[in-house]
Amino acid sequence: MIAKKIVLRFPPNLVDHPITYKLIKDHNLEFNILKANVTPREEGVLVLELKGEEEDYKQGIRYLNQSGVDVQPLSKEIIRNETKCTHCGVCVTICPSHALIVEPETRRINFDAAKCIACELCIPACPPRAMEMHY
Repeated sequence: MIAKKIVLRFPPNLVDHPITYKLIKDHNLEFNILKANVTPREEGVLVLELKGEEEDYKQGIRYLNQSGVDVQPLSKEIIRNETKCTHCGVCVTICPSHALIVEPETRRINFDAAKCIACELCIPACPPRAMEMHY
């Protein structure tokens, strides 16, 4: 089983098509929507974590490409600059994926990059600007 975070860009003519449904039904894939911006008659963007057996994954990506969906790996990531972090906890309250959590014993903030969905909410919220975007 493989899991990859990808960005799907749908041209306006495909926004109304059941593309993600077919990933489940026809290609046996699971997905978790990490971020979505889909508006009728405009380009749609989905950030997904796509999971499945390797051959199913390859066939699903092939289907997306043949359908006219632009598929790209999620190339941006959030990192925490340890030298800047004061462990104030502001980021914890706004993190939708719980990638930032308070360690109960030490009250220090732990960052689990594997849970991060790169929503960027922590970046402007961080008073010492310890949360940073890297491309």
